[in-house]
Amino acid sequence: LLSEKNDRLGIKASSSSFALNCLPAEDFPSTSQEDFKYSFSLSSNDLIRLIDKTSFAMSMEETRYYLNGIYLHVVKEDSVEKLRTVSTDGHRLSRVDMNMPEGANEIPGVIIPRKTIMEIRKLLEDHDDNINLSLSDNKIKLSFDSVVLTSKLLDGTFPDYSRVIPEQNDRTVIISNQLLSEAVDRVSTVSTDKTRAIKVNIHNSNLVISATNPDKGSASENLEVIYEGEEVEIGFNSKYVLDVARQIKGSEVIIKLSDSVSPTLVYDKDDKDVLFVLMPMRV
Repeated sequence: LLSEKNDRLGIKASSSSFALNCLPAEDFPSTSQEDFKYSFSLSSNDLIRLIDKTSFAMSMEETRYYLNGIYLHVVKEDSVEKLRTVSTDGHRLSRVDMNMPEGANEIPGVIIPRKTIMEIRKLLEDHDDNINLSLSDNKIKLSFDSVVLTSKLLDGTFPDYSRVIPEQNDRTVIISNQLLSEAVDRVSTVSTDKTRAIKVNIHNSNLVISATNPDKGSASENLEVIYEGEEVEIGFNSKYVLDVARQIKGSEVIIKLSDSVSPTLVYDKDDKDVLFVLMPMRV
């Protein structure tokens, strides 16, 4: 029962009774007056793909709040417009493209918060139809069936991520994604818990993954790869390598390197619209 002043709510059930304080209804935030200037639809599978292949690289560092989400925006390459999502935490970067949905070509670039991304992903778990997305100057609205989710967007400007994507990486390695993942997982068991560092040496169609830990010992594994070029040695955080490998659905991964201190590009051989960038580390 609600009191006449709407400030107390009484609940009774069997032998239990409660009298709960209420807050003024007019204090509840309203979104009904929001002007969503841009609206478009895309399939749930496309939205899941955009989220899954980028959400792992979102930053958890609150001081760099503008990285605590996924950057959704429009790009034009070779006269073709695409819808793109990007995320980065400064150690790795993920970039995913899809064909431009009708009505999305004029949307502004927006940063969708990490918590909102996680809620959207949960809602899409059992949905396989189209999703309606609407954007205003500072909010995003997702709707399908009887579900409507409205969220604030992150303030701030997403950094110019293109500056960390190298264009001169001319050393190309092609390797089985499964073999690479399994080898990295095994070797990293002896790496230090803090850095999870592994060393990768590539020479004469051989890729050697190794790790050394003064407290645990050392490990190495040799894999056959397709590679023609000079010998190169580089260090990575094994966790970041495995995170990227989990997002590659094709059987083979393409790795493009330059040297031991430059960012490394990682591609899914079967999906040209996905790009990952891994920053090297000293080992």
